[in-house]
Parts: sequence; C-alpha cells; structure tokens
Amino acid sequence: MGFVEVQFPPDISYGSSGGPEYATDIVMSQNGYEQRNVTWSQARARYNVAHGVKSKTQLDTLVAFFRARKGRAIGFRFKDWTDYQVEGESLGAGDGVTTAFPLVKRYSSGTVEEVRRIYKPVSGTVQVYVDGVSQVSGLNVQTTQGIVSFVSPPAEGAAITADFEFDVPVRFDTDRLSATLEAYGIHSWLDIPLIEVRV
Repeated sequence: MGFVEVQFPPDISYGSSGGPEYATDIVMSQNGYEQRNVTWSQARARYNVAHGVKSKTQLDTLVAFFRARKGRAIGFRFKDWTDYQVEGESLGAGDGVTTAFPLVKRYSSGTVEEVRRIYKPVSGTVQVYVDGVSQVSGLNVQTTQGIVSFVSPPAEGAAITADFEFDVPVRFDTDRLSATLEAYGIHSWLDIPLIEVRV
C-alpha cells in the first residue's frame, strides 16, 4: 500500500510553507557563460509543515498521522492552501468519440503556458460543463486519478470545462519526527518536510 486517499490535517497544512520546485543542471564555462539544462519538465512541490503545529491537539494528530503513514513509506493527500482551486479550466473539445478527459490546470505567463495534470481532485467539488451547460448526470469523476468520463462522448467541437478543488499527492520526506520541549506543554519543530510524489 504505497498511497492512501487520506488528506493531511488541513488545519495543520494551513500554516505550512512551500511550493513548486524544479531541477536544473548548470554548467559554468571558464569565461562565465552558463549552460542550463532543465531535467524536470514538470515541477515537483515541496513543503514544510513544522510551523502549522500550534496546539497539543494538533501535535497529537500529527504524530498519529505520521505513525499511520510509517514515515516515508505511504503517500497521502495534501491541501496546498496557496494553490488548490480551478475555475473554468478547459479540458479539451469533444470529437464525438472520446469519453475520458483528464483534469488539468494551466499556468500562463506571457506567451508561456505550463499544463499541470491534476490527479487528486477533491470529491464533491468537481463541476463539469459542456458548452457552458452544467452536467448533472451522464458522467463519472475518478477522484483517485483525476479523470472525467462521459457515458456518451461529447459532440464534435463541444467545449468541455470544469471547476474543482484538488489536493497534491505527497509523502513525508523523513522517517523521523524530532521535537524540542521548550517549556511544559510547549514544543517546537525545526523541519517536517513533505514532497510531492508522481502518481
């Protein structure tokens, strides 16, 4: 069991820090010019949830959650409060044949656009539209893989869009929790890292 569809406590994730990370190899020549090679085509998120623990109850919840995941062994869902919503996102256009459409989120900066595949939509938040008309039946949303499947294929040229919330699939990036007791009932944590997993 490498992944469970369980969300990390959102009241703890609310106080976390982190975001997307890339891997770039940089080779420096003797005259100061650089050669930069992007080794990851997609970002991989990294978080630190240490500062989200603000009470004894949250501490107990975190320790129990960590033990249940066996440290780095088992992945889980994480709500990134800085990036968890999608509105009016295009999933593609109908061709009269295709019935399955993956959920995505697009990030645009000038003429550059990155398409992020969304694998963990939050159950009950996905609303799909065909040519602007909300679909209340005739489709299925796979919340473990982020796929919208229609019973009947949308007509050719039909615009398919969606609104939804999503989680990030992550795991702990440590097998050890280390707390400091600063005073009676007051603990501090230096680092509790999480890292996104490819699914």
